[in-house]
Amino acid sequence: MANQEMKKSKLKKIPAYTLQELLVVLIIIGILILLALPSLMPLISRTKSLEAQMQLKHLYTLQRSHFMLHSSYSFDLDKVGFEQEKTIEEGGNANYLIEITEANTSNFTARATALADFDGDGLVNIWEINEEQELLEIVKD
Repeated sequence: MANQEMKKSKLKKIPAYTLQELLVVLIIIGILILLALPSLMPLISRTKSLEAQMQLKHLYTLQRSHFMLHSSYSFDLDKVGFEQEKTIEEGGNANYLIEITEANTSNFTARATALADFDGDGLVNIWEINEEQELLEIVKD
């Protein structure tokens, strides 16, 4: 008798969702993401461009300090104390490559070039800053 009751309790169904119901929910979520993604791409690009702007502003500060000490701007990132974070190509998190494109006794220009096309339009984002701290977006992504 006790053995039969045990078998009945093991066979008792537990309320749960079926596999088909779960798949339908996942498909609906996927469709909603696909609908929302195009409107989110400009926001993603703008957010990633903040990385370039912050890095260039930091480099500007380092270049100004170098100028105050040596009366000239440096072409070498190491001399001014700028450390490039590992890029996404190197397995890191940096989306932009920072480089100094011009430097002499009176001016400098630094550039941040995106390593990926964030919105898939075929263009990569490029920002520049100069000795006047003029931050310009050269190529919009």
